[in-house]
Amino acid sequence: HVQLVESGGELVQAGGSLTLSCATSGLDGWSMGWFRRAPGKEREFVAIIAWNGGSTFYTDSVKGRFTISRDNAKNTVHLQMNTLKPEDTAVYYCAATTTFPATQTSKYVYWGQGTQVTVSS
Repeated sequence: HVQLVESGGELVQAGGSLTLSCATSGLDGWSMGWFRRAPGKEREFVAIIAWNGGSTFYTDSVKGRFTISRDNAKNTVHLQMNTLKPEDTAVYYCAATTTFPATQTSKYVYWGQGTQVTVSS
């Protein structure tokens, strides 16, 4: 049974930090990614981590501010977000893919329901 459940989204001030978590089941060996959808915009790729955690890839706008990690023993994926900006406001989704690196939504098979992150200025 495949399941992805995001948590950790909340309201935070600009410049602050937040860590999102994605609890997974049934996804051993899959690469995991984070996407986001801002109001009025399409869902966009944020970051991906390979199945063993050995490789990561980020979209340019979050490089140096966000860090993706995973704990396969606990079946969790995290997105540490620092120096948050109002433009980071979005619903954040975790998703699973067999392709690395994969930045297109079409490459992802399973998706969570999302968690809202709001960054106030």
